[in-house]
Amino acid sequence: MKDKIQQLVSRYSSDFINIRHHLHAHPELSYKEFETSKFVQSRLKEFGIPFKVMAETGVVGLIKGKNPDKRIIALRADMDALPIREENNVPYKSRNEGVMHACGHDVHTTILLGASRILQELKDEWEGTIKLIFQPGEEKNPGGASLMIKEGVLKDPVPQAIFGLHVHPGLDTGKLSFRGGMVMASADELYITIKGKGGHAAAPHLTVDTILVASHLVVALQQIISRNRNPLSPSVLSITSVQGGHTTNVIPSEVKLMGTFRAMDEEWRFRAHELIRKQATELVHSMGADIDLHIDVGYPMVYNNEALDEVARATAAQFIGKDNVLETEVRLGAEDFGYYTRQIPGCFYRLGVMNVEKGITSGVHTPTFNIDESAIGIGVGMMAWLGSQVQFG
Repeated sequence: MKDKIQQLVSRYSSDFINIRHHLHAHPELSYKEFETSKFVQSRLKEFGIPFKVMAETGVVGLIKGKNPDKRIIALRADMDALPIREENNVPYKSRNEGVMHACGHDVHTTILLGASRILQELKDEWEGTIKLIFQPGEEKNPGGASLMIKEGVLKDPVPQAIFGLHVHPGLDTGKLSFRGGMVMASADELYITIKGKGGHAAAPHLTVDTILVASHLVVALQQIISRNRNPLSPSVLSITSVQGGHTTNVIPSEVKLMGTFRAMDEEWRFRAHELIRKQATELVHSMGADIDLHIDVGYPMVYNNEALDEVARATAAQFIGKDNVLETEVRLGAEDFGYYTRQIPGCFYRLGVMNVEKGITSGVHTPTFNIDESAIGIGVGMMAWLGSQVQFG
């Protein structure tokens, strides 16, 4: 089976590259992946794979092998791009100004399409059913995964396990990395508005200095992490935007703060929310100002089922060699794949796409992000191998 998968990867490699180039040149923002969705549908139709549309732009396909009820595995890819202006000088550069596949979702979609084609062609040689999930809106709350789940993506049939991958620009091409347990953090957005009586900067005693209040608050919020969190539990609170005032001699009546809160523990996560509200409100009021505070609850943490992770590692070692299967580091980045892992056992792994000799080293979410495209064949083969071989539960 492995040899047949590798032969098909080699046969279709140029097509996989072309798919990636098309997707990269035509990126679409979260929940607006209309043309991307149509493209995915057209390819699944070409492969003879039945599918349906969910969450407006999501696509769910189904491939049945021998004994289709024996096991049911879901494979997931995300499709949305970011509001970034691309700076790469490549023939497949984004044609949508200010929108770019800077997080590799074009690669993820390509890999799942490629694996779908191979699994469909070899469906008489593996057992079970494969559910293909092409998901919108991973980059923006409430997360396309949550919408797909609400519309029943994990039903009819119910998968026993789900796999997803993400490109890793810090990992050499030819490598895969896995981790059981905690993998990525929850992510909540903070929106704070401080209000007070503005006035002349030369007469601060006649005002409520919202700039000063905001400054104290930014510093004070860090104590929530340093003094209340278990030091062994990764967590971070970052204020990333301060907006207030427009000239040198006016104290503004309003200052807006934005930020993010990340955690690896759900109990601590929501306790921290309470502390943020309490400390921010009391501090701002003690300085004579008013406050509006909103915490937009985002994605849960990604937790890889330990047993499934072990199975996936062993399966990967069979396909790519033990020396090429590494340990993924804990990351405080977030992924809405966490919604799936709260429902069923999941495994979210990393695909190396870095090539130092070719100068391909830029991180995700940057205008120069790109990949070593030889990684695409590895990703396609690995996902097809996992889909056809993993036995779990």
